[in-house]
Amino acid sequence: MGTRPISAMMLALASVIALGCDSHNPVQPSALGAADPAPSLKTSQPAAAAIASTASRLPEFDPGDFVRVVDNPLFPLPLGTSLIYRGTEDGQPEKVITRVTRDHKTILGVPVVVVLDRVFLAGVLKERTFDWYAQDEDGNVWYFGEDTKEFENGKVVSTAGSFEAGKNGAKAGIIMRAHPKLGQVTPQESAPGVAEDKARVVDTHATVTVPYGRFHHCLKTEEFTRLEPDVLENKFYCPGIGIVRERDVRGGSVNTALTKVYR
Repeated sequence: MGTRPISAMMLALASVIALGCDSHNPVQPSALGAADPAPSLKTSQPAAAAIASTASRLPEFDPGDFVRVVDNPLFPLPLGTSLIYRGTEDGQPEKVITRVTRDHKTILGVPVVVVLDRVFLAGVLKERTFDWYAQDEDGNVWYFGEDTKEFENGKVVSTAGSFEAGKNGAKAGIIMRAHPKLGQVTPQESAPGVAEDKARVVDTHATVTVPYGRFHHCLKTEEFTRLEPDVLENKFYCPGIGIVRERDVRGGSVNTALTKVYR
């Protein structure tokens, strides 16, 4: 699938990474990291310095500022909804079923929405993950962690990547800002040494065609982590749906697209 070329200014913007969370909550510590270079992009020192000054902090984390419904247009989570994705990984057919459950869980004093993801490779369950999200009053969707299990021959072989905000130094990150901006980098997962994914906005008006339909004004991101520096992934978030396509650009072979939605 073709994508629009990245402009020189976008390449410069993409070099900035805003880390940490501006909070006075003792469990969700306050921090603002320095700008890091993008995994594959370079800029001049003056350009990097100018852009670094525009790096934005995460909003202050306050358990009292959250609402019950996740309805951010680019990442809505209506209870009971299921999304089906199909594609390939390592040359084999892959199917992903994402279901917004009605389960209840509270993390750091915040009631979260529990989302179940199941990944099937060649028809066999490969991974099962419970993800936890909540939205603040401004519309930012926070990510509170995940309980993930990988399977081989029907048995759990790994829980790597599992974490919960507030435990073992992990903090809540943001999966989708209320008003994402071009070049903005957001920590999504903040569990030191376990899960440290970040997302960089590289397009705010992408057009995407998948088996489920054609979508306009979508957000395209690059996701990366210092824990796997050779891995880079694109995701496309579209209004009213959320994620419609995921594909590995480097360090992997996953390429999936939305095929069905059940509400």
